[in-house]
Amino acid sequence: MYVADTITEKEINRESNPADSSISEEHEPLKAYLSKKIGFEIASAIEWIQTDQRTEIPELSEGSAGLGNILRINDRPELNGYLTEVNVRLKKGQYTVLCMETKNTRKTRLLNRYPAVFSYPYYIADFAVTRVLAKLSPTRKLYRSVTGGKNRVMTLTEGLARLVCAGFQIIDYKKIDGLTYIIGRKTGEPDFESDPTYGAIVKLPRVGKNGEIVEVYKIRTMHPYSEYLQEYMFERFGTENGDKIENDFRKTRWGRVFRKYWIDELPMILNLLKRDLKLIGVRPLSKHKYDTYPEYLQKKRIQTKPGLIPPFYSELPETAEEFFEVEDRYLESYNEKPVRTDIRYFFKACFNIIFKGQRSR
Repeated sequence: MYVADTITEKEINRESNPADSSISEEHEPLKAYLSKKIGFEIASAIEWIQTDQRTEIPELSEGSAGLGNILRINDRPELNGYLTEVNVRLKKGQYTVLCMETKNTRKTRLLNRYPAVFSYPYYIADFAVTRVLAKLSPTRKLYRSVTGGKNRVMTLTEGLARLVCAGFQIIDYKKIDGLTYIIGRKTGEPDFESDPTYGAIVKLPRVGKNGEIVEVYKIRTMHPYSEYLQEYMFERFGTENGDKIENDFRKTRWGRVFRKYWIDELPMILNLLKRDLKLIGVRPLSKHKYDTYPEYLQKKRIQTKPGLIPPFYSELPETAEEFFEVEDRYLESYNEKPVRTDIRYFFKACFNIIFKGQRSR
């Protein structure tokens, strides 16, 4: 399996042979999209393959701009290994183009396959097999042995994040003809050492007192690999009030409900018992989020432990500047009168939560 000149279903299903490395004229939407995002000359110099095996990735020719694969990453038995091999084949600055079927697109496809009376039971059965049995420890190995690791259900979040883990910067992504195409540019080496948050209870590294990293327990409310997209999401969407990322598609539907009522934060009581956190205090931040804060506030933050109930519940800031000011006022007050400050902020937070409907997002 080598270079292909089209990405039609007919070509994907045929036995492939070496061919022209450009994209066929019959796939104009993808050609136009790539030309718009990375330039016509670069897009024309990308070589295309159709393989799900890392051992079949060819050496790139002189003057190549990168590598694209017309097969869905949903059908890669060892996706991380494949992405690692792609990284090895490319030089820094070169591009890769992946395509995937997202979880939402798969749902739409399955529900549209048959009349509603049949399609919904079919979708429920597919959900039970591909998203429940495929994830449970007792049945996960059996599922993989039967499917060969192919036709996996993946969220957009996981597809983007795996590419980031493989040492690529995300340039853009777009849905075209039922598949989502992701453009990445090599910026570094693969990093798959950290365990992605697949389980129901996750341990997230956060900046604690004296700058030490503590593992904060939470119920997972985001799709797998979400933590690897923190920098990308922050740069693309910014934050709400200097706190949460806007338009954060990494959150699951049930995760939004859990966050609204603080259900996801219940496991943080373990951190309270371990004395990693205190009851009232600034929110424990990821290293990336911490680095976006003003330097003066970074220094003040690590002088004390983070807290379970953050001070912004007491003053309800509306802008990033107000958010930083609230934390600064709390830390100044806490350094002078720690016990009195925490008691005051605790009761103000409770009042706003009970009577003003303040909720987490």
